[in-house]
Amino acid sequence: MTGMESDIVDIEKRNQQYNEYVKEVTPKASCLIHCIKAFITGGIICCIGQAVNMLYMNNGISKDNAALWTTITLVGISVILTGFGIYPLITTWGGAGSLVPITGFANGVAAPAIEFKKEGQVFGIGTRIFQIGGPVILYGIFTAWVLGLIYVIFKAFGLL
Repeated sequence: MTGMESDIVDIEKRNQQYNEYVKEVTPKASCLIHCIKAFITGGIICCIGQAVNMLYMNNGISKDNAALWTTITLVGISVILTGFGIYPLITTWGGAGSLVPITGFANGVAAPAIEFKKEGQVFGIGTRIFQIGGPVILYGIFTAWVLGLIYVIFKAFGLL
């Protein structure tokens, strides 16, 4: 065996040992357990939202205004929990369940703002705040535009 062939065999052996090591130390993920945790987390967030909504309506606020104030309250709670480092713990445990649109989006905007605050108002917060939320906003607006265009076309041909 030549020196080059020996080096190749050594590299392959090292790669195989590394892959075996990675398999050993990588935690085994249970899809069922993750789904249950996500369901529980999302359910609790939604129950909190429903409780806040009912609290507003029971205090004489109209249904539409209660929905508006519930959204504002959930965003505020999410941002406060993100600021205190609690929301990331909820996300670590609950996974996708913590990505309920309102609270997940608020966390996605607040977390980069907190993380890049030390870089300044413009080059830190200003440029990084929508790092996660930006694509959501972009594709949300684009999708709304496409659906609006389809609606106008269908309406023009009398299909709606």
